Amino acid sequence: MNKSLFTSTVLLLLSNALNAADAKWDHYGQDQGGSRYSEATEIDSSNVGALDVAWEFHTGQMGEGWAAKDKLSFQTTPILWQRQLYFTTGFNEVFAVNAQTGQQIWKFDPKIPKQRRYAEVASRGVSIWHGIGDSDCSHRLFFGTLDARLIALDATTGKPCLDFGDQGQVDLTQDIGLKDLVDYTITSPPAILGNAIVLGSAIGDNRAVNVERGIVRSFDAITGELNWAWDPVPSSPEDDYYGEWQGQGARNGAANAWSVFSADTDNGIVYVPTGSASPDFYGGERPGNNNYANSLVALNADSGKVIWHFQFVHHDVWDYDTASQPVLFSLMRDGLEIPAVAQATKMGMVFVFNRLTGDPLFPIEERAVPQSPVPGETLSPTQPFSSLPTLADHYPITEEHAWGIIPGDRRECAKKIQQFRSEGIYTPPSLQGSLMWPGYGGGSNWGSVSIIPDQQILVGNVTQMPMVVTLYPREAGLELVRAGIIEDYSEQRGTPYIMERHAFLSPRGIPCINPPWGKIVAIDLQSGKKIWEVPLGTIQDDAPALVPNIKYGMPNTGGNITTASGLIFVAASTDHYLRAFDLENGDELWKGRLPAGGQATPMTYTIDGKQYVVIAAGGHGGLGTKTGDSLLAFAL
Repeated sequence: MNKSLFTSTVLLLLSNALNAADAKWDHYGQDQGGSRYSEATEIDSSNVGALDVAWEFHTGQMGEGWAAKDKLSFQTTPILWQRQLYFTTGFNEVFAVNAQTGQQIWKFDPKIPKQRRYAEVASRGVSIWHGIGDSDCSHRLFFGTLDARLIALDATTGKPCLDFGDQGQVDLTQDIGLKDLVDYTITSPPAILGNAIVLGSAIGDNRAVNVERGIVRSFDAITGELNWAWDPVPSSPEDDYYGEWQGQGARNGAANAWSVFSADTDNGIVYVPTGSASPDFYGGERPGNNNYANSLVALNADSGKVIWHFQFVHHDVWDYDTASQPVLFSLMRDGLEIPAVAQATKMGMVFVFNRLTGDPLFPIEERAVPQSPVPGETLSPTQPFSSLPTLADHYPITEEHAWGIIPGDRRECAKKIQQFRSEGIYTPPSLQGSLMWPGYGGGSNWGSVSIIPDQQILVGNVTQMPMVVTLYPREAGLELVRAGIIEDYSEQRGTPYIMERHAFLSPRGIPCINPPWGKIVAIDLQSGKKIWEVPLGTIQDDAPALVPNIKYGMPNTGGNITTASGLIFVAASTDHYLRAFDLENGDELWKGRLPAGGQATPMTYTIDGKQYVVIAAGGHGGLGTKTGDSLLAFAL
């Protein structure tokens, strides 16, 4: 062999070896089961401290000219394909950038109406479908919009796939009883099983009894034709749970699935997490347990028929939507692999089931819970409790838990606690005002949890932020609204009450109970025991400059990811950092400063053996963090 041929052969072999070792991230949750676990190993505990910004991309989307600018968030998690990253902004622009340099390749703007005050401004990403060959639109990106369209783009060019639906899009406002164009949106990427695109919707469900129906739909990936539709509010007496909805207004809407679905393609099952029926905080117009609301539902991907389901909250009046993506994995038990699904909840509980049968793999107990004194309301006497350790605390908040940066704050918080009903988890809304703990933001929210398959460890970051919820008789409450005494409220039209809700804060805007207000937790799914928990985040970007930057653990929005090298990456907290933790003990090993809030879930990948960790840093209007337009990649 001559020298040049030998050199070429060696280089080719090295290149193939590097490419074989490259770690993918081709779905929102890394895989279709949402594990958020990567095989990447270049960055480990020995060198993570050397991470630095490799590139920074600016979308240019800061909400200027939009009526809903104050609600803007940047919650996206990019996906990787052909060395390109694909992601969305809060107002639904889609970008393709070079995954090694951050240079823009193309941009698509769906031109959603700017003048609308959308109930939420969020888009968590896109999903990719692969056909046969490499002709136009053989590889398609699918995403939903705030004005309720499902759009298909050519992943190579960013141009609409004109053979899909009507010139590349499907109108999702049909056949769902649309009431308000700003309250029916699509915020999460769809699930893809073969040629089926399955998605739900986000509905502003506090405003009335009679709102849109939370129908889950499947569309053909090539033509855009409807395959099937499933309504989580049973409308036929033939459904086993029709009787769980009683009263005149019971079958009017919501129970929608707004979060990310998971797909078991081998078994043809899509796993759908559903939310509350409308309205969230008063259920007098919908007596009964309200199945399939607040549930994990396993649907046959071909027919949309229910295979099994489990309801986590009976007759929800806490806005405890099933917000986290279900995580599919294999649970090792007695030398056998059991196909499993783990569901984290806003209550901070984790439930694990056989994903084919729905049988619990850790015991679940129905326990008595507090009842409601509100006239017209009838709650379930019990709620399900998982035997796994809770990610968030459930204890009743008392004066002993009052907290403040200065003694005056502590005294004011103690007085406030005396005013409200507080009985721990499942304290219902009341006319005197109730402390909800965990609050309606979680526990675990749409960031979900990650699972390390080999070690059988689940990692979740959660918020422990109490919220105050108060019901007012309608006319008296509206008088308070007109007087400016009540600001953050919902009319709950069709019920006897309006609802006020707000965070339970000290006079200085700091949570009124002792920290941590946010933490990250690891659970061993073999032993069913908690391994460790540590606070997540500091008060650096929330407290006055003179206050020491203490690691109290802060409210957080977004998820964590784990790697085969034993690292956890997470931002999410209200301070502006991306952090790396040691999976073994929860030690913080590194943090990188972000230009704005990191209320998103990071992702990681390797190209030619070089590992990148990417996070959207654009803040969250609802959480009050600094907004921006940056997508950052960190590398060694």
